[in-house]
Amino acid sequence: MAGKSSRTAHTVAVLMGGPSAEREVSLSSGRECAAALRVAGYDVTEVELGPEPGAEIATRLNGLRPDVVFNALHGRWGEDGCAQGVLEWLDLPYTHSGVLASALAMDKTRAKDAFRAAGLPVLESVIAERADVSARHVMPAPYVVKPNDEGSSVGVYIIASENNGPPALDDRMPARVMVETYAPGRELTTTVMGERALAVTEIFAEGWYDYDAKYRPGGSRHEIPADLPADITEACLDYALRAHRALGCRGLSRSDFRWDDSRGRDGLYLLEVNTQPGMTPTSLAPEQAAHAGIDFPALMRWMVEDALCRP
Repeated sequence: MAGKSSRTAHTVAVLMGGPSAEREVSLSSGRECAAALRVAGYDVTEVELGPEPGAEIATRLNGLRPDVVFNALHGRWGEDGCAQGVLEWLDLPYTHSGVLASALAMDKTRAKDAFRAAGLPVLESVIAERADVSARHVMPAPYVVKPNDEGSSVGVYIIASENNGPPALDDRMPARVMVETYAPGRELTTTVMGERALAVTEIFAEGWYDYDAKYRPGGSRHEIPADLPADITEACLDYALRAHRALGCRGLSRSDFRWDDSRGRDGLYLLEVNTQPGMTPTSLAPEQAAHAGIDFPALMRWMVEDALCRP
């Protein structure tokens, strides 16, 4: 948990919006966080950013000079190290992970390299040209096609069988995409808060746990704690904390897993680490904190205090 600091935060600026495909998620997260921060006793300013956030962050925050910046941005610019770099340059304390960990986690391929080096189980994948993926199967089905650097299941295609043919990818997909072996099984997730893995949640959704299932009320059901064998629960908690450390994350992160229960522990795979988990009413990290006895305003206060404790 956060260490001791002689500094005290009174004013907090909440960054939200931005140019990414996850803009609406960010706005929802930001508003929820701002409301909870006010309940926790802070003087809060909501800073909604547009399509060119770099100059906006510098100009608006340099004028405000808040004690802490709460980063509720998602996707590109928000959690890929760019906003973090501007905040470092402005010498403003901010929540969540720093520049390097944010950039690593957002780049799924480089994150996997870090996970492998830490001895964590990940799925095989390749980076391929979008045109090649649309023209032929670049790996045996079943497989998944997704951007290498987006979140919230934005632009995810599942190819279940060779008979389906290669996917007709949307032109809005990046020129190069990740193609990853499909992992059957159960959706699990674990939040890390500082140096503590909180719990394991199982996610139940109709079909793929996509963008709609994540953010539409009623789009999915969360079971916490997940009904799992003790060794699988322990493995999720252990892997999540090791993944958090492997990337150099700070504050809050959330690790996502797939588990094929027919294969025991060999069927458990780490999919990715989210350095800035969603904070909407249907989000998983606040649920896990509440399960651990930490209500939403208390979680916000911890995140602000944790930001102040860093060098």
